[in-house]
Amino acid sequence: MLRTLSIRDFVIVDSIELEFAPGFTVFTGETGAGKSILIDALALALGGRGDASVVREGAAKTDITAEFSTGAAADTWLAEHEFSNEDGGVLLRRVIDNAGRSKAFINGISATASQLRELGEMLVDIHGQHAHQSLLKTDAQRVLLDSQAGLLDDARAVAAAYKTWRALAKQREEFEANAKSVLLERERLEWQVNELQKLAVKPGEWGDISTEHSRLSHAASLIEGAQEALNAISESESSPILSQLSALTLKLSRLADIDAALRPVVDALEPARIQLQEAVYGLNDYLGRVELDPERLHLVESRLDAIHSTARKFRVAPEDLPQEYESLSAQLRQLASVTDLDAMRAQEEKLKAAYLEVAAKLSKARAKAASALGDAVTAAMQDLSMTGGRFEVALRSCEPASYGVEQVEFMVAAHAGTSARPLAKVASGGELARISLAISVITSSATATPTLIFDEVDSGIGGGVAEVVGRLLKRLGRDSQVLCVTHLPQVASQANQHFQVSKRSSEGRTMSRIDFLDAKARIEEIARMLGGIEITATTRKHARELLAS
Repeated sequence: MLRTLSIRDFVIVDSIELEFAPGFTVFTGETGAGKSILIDALALALGGRGDASVVREGAAKTDITAEFSTGAAADTWLAEHEFSNEDGGVLLRRVIDNAGRSKAFINGISATASQLRELGEMLVDIHGQHAHQSLLKTDAQRVLLDSQAGLLDDARAVAAAYKTWRALAKQREEFEANAKSVLLERERLEWQVNELQKLAVKPGEWGDISTEHSRLSHAASLIEGAQEALNAISESESSPILSQLSALTLKLSRLADIDAALRPVVDALEPARIQLQEAVYGLNDYLGRVELDPERLHLVESRLDAIHSTARKFRVAPEDLPQEYESLSAQLRQLASVTDLDAMRAQEEKLKAAYLEVAAKLSKARAKAASALGDAVTAAMQDLSMTGGRFEVALRSCEPASYGVEQVEFMVAAHAGTSARPLAKVASGGELARISLAISVITSSATATPTLIFDEVDSGIGGGVAEVVGRLLKRLGRDSQVLCVTHLPQVASQANQHFQVSKRSSEGRTMSRIDFLDAKARIEEIARMLGGIEITATTRKHARELLAS
């Protein structure tokens, strides 16, 4: 649920802080006052597109912050992407400067606009004032049906199966058309894989053998240096360091028995003596293992040269040769499988059958969902002054496609006794608006999204129908948070919360402001919506009656 919305320097908004409650909330105001600006600002916070044009003239940047309480799905997403906070809920922030640069934040942590959009889809569902136009497109009708019925995962499975099937079919067609070039490519890959297989470079071998080469090529220097250090510490004929330190430690230890003030010095020298002794052991062990080995050095140099030459031939780094071998082997295996035309055709038929199976499952579910949606919208049409009207969802068979084996088409009979025809051909503007609203309310009631926004979706509706629309939205607000931008007093009067959007001019600049309306102020606003500029006692009385109902 949307808790708060803070807007700074957005279009004609200077500074606005709003708090929201559950239930049904409306925004009203004169045309051009900026009612839809609120929705645009929220959409920006939810990852919508924005550029420098959204920054209020004269301001350095637009800053929008929206705070939401969250459900299980959003909490899981936040945890998976490491955006969770201890207080629960989520704070979304979007900043766009006057150069068009954009920054996004989730709970104060830098995020991308795509992450805002992904999370926003779990928080808010926006129905724009032109939503009914998309209903005229069959693709949008199909997506709406699948979404309403919870079939989006099934539709994605069908699309994935179709993609896999058609990819192999295309590969088979290309092979049939270009069999010679495919065979040449296979021969090239076989030669490359065989060469790398003979060399048999193991992962990490280049680093290991380079280290060994460095050690073998410098063996004489290593032995000489280690022996020199060993002589200086313990084997020198003239007072080696270890002997001197041991004697000095013994002497000071005896003196410390006389004067305890020397004891810290003795304690400091003793570890040094022990460390020198450990160094002697280490040097002796090292000299026992290191030896000059010209034969091994020659073998290592030959191996290094072979690996380096092959890496240059394949144009990769020496350490990447094992990965190159795996990659080329995979390509060869794939090409070897596809060059068997009979096997390829059999696999293609298998993939086609798998696609048809999931497509048939989706078709069956769509048929059930289409019937339910048709009945629900038909029932809503009766309340929206379309008595006797009928809404149907037709499923028409088509050639296999990524969306299945049928096209979805919304059909409507606006009056009793008429045949259902495609929505785009028979619905007038007002009828289309009413049907669109009915579909929006019905599909939204099935969504898990906690906040629903309707931006003037009641355009083209008036009179008693508007009152029914208000009741529908209020009923929807019992289960979800509903925000609605409206110009209809019959809708506004049904709200639990009412905000008025207005414009004011200051120092030659036009600014938009939003006020929360108490009971008295609501009467005045509803009266204004009923009567226009001049508000009379009659319009106020009518406003009170609307609010009381």
